[in-house]
Amino acid sequence: MYRIAKSDIPSLLAAIAAKNDLYLPVKTAGKTNFASYSEDADVDLDTLKTVRSGKDVFFPQSENLYSCNRVDGKLSVTAAELENKDFVVFGMKACDVRGLAVLDQVFLSDPVDSYYAARRSHGTVVSLACSKPDTSCFCHCFGIDCAQPEGDVATWFAGEYLYWLPRSEKGEALTAAVSNLLESTDDTAVEEAKAAIRSIQEKLPLKDLSLEGWGAEAAKTKFDSPLWEQLYKPCLACGTCTFVCPTCQCYDIKDYNTGSGVQRMRCWDSCMYSDFTMMAHGNNRTSQMQRFRQRFMHKLAYFPANNDGMFSCVGCGRCVDKCPSHLNIVKVIKAFGKEGK
Repeated sequence: MYRIAKSDIPSLLAAIAAKNDLYLPVKTAGKTNFASYSEDADVDLDTLKTVRSGKDVFFPQSENLYSCNRVDGKLSVTAAELENKDFVVFGMKACDVRGLAVLDQVFLSDPVDSYYAARRSHGTVVSLACSKPDTSCFCHCFGIDCAQPEGDVATWFAGEYLYWLPRSEKGEALTAAVSNLLESTDDTAVEEAKAAIRSIQEKLPLKDLSLEGWGAEAAKTKFDSPLWEQLYKPCLACGTCTFVCPTCQCYDIKDYNTGSGVQRMRCWDSCMYSDFTMMAHGNNRTSQMQRFRQRFMHKLAYFPANNDGMFSCVGCGRCVDKCPSHLNIVKVIKAFGKEGK
């Protein structure tokens, strides 16, 4: 266990950025999101939840896959370069780190997504415990301890220090690179901080949210429930929930005419949109109720059925905070809980 004074964190970040690309929470126009580090960036490690998670660093909202060009009648295809430089993502919370584990199940399973795999291979995750989880948080329902985040390095704020614990080979390598800024210490302050965090969590309104009845078997028992017809009606199909979610992985492939060729792009998409997975014959989910049901059945039934019980939700609460209709996965879980189904 190591520590560094809060006042020396700018030096720590500068040291990391000197040898790696560094991404961390940065406040821009009043909103905090993960962005590239710069000396004049408004670094914000105090905000509990960024608007979007650090998922963007590993699975960008849009990315070039390859380009096709015709020169003098000859066609050439040039694949986009894979990530080949080490980078650090600093300040991811426990729920968002677990979100990467969900994405790993999707993009690192056969056939492996080479773009995502390259970023995971070169990325080092420095997680940060949640000092004050708030009313929309329910990560504990999914076995996530916001006081004990996963990652290559785990960190905690306690008193006037940031405490630092390497947890993997990548974490040990990063620790060695900044060792001149860290001092060895015991874990007394960290254990006290963990106790304080868990004490707050025990008082949150969603602490008793139960997932009973969900999981692999829910696909058989909940698909045809009449509750879906009631639940979906406030949904605006805006897709906000999918774009702030740290585990959503749906994407579309688009070709853009560059004037001299075609650039093939991958961009995030949403299962809540009427043209999602649209094909020549139309769409296999023709109503908003069906699309609404698909989103939540995927996270709470289909995904665990195909991934050894792992849910595709991490309880970050972003959809609770951002949905303009105040409709979210918590309401779905509670509605089925009341029905005993």
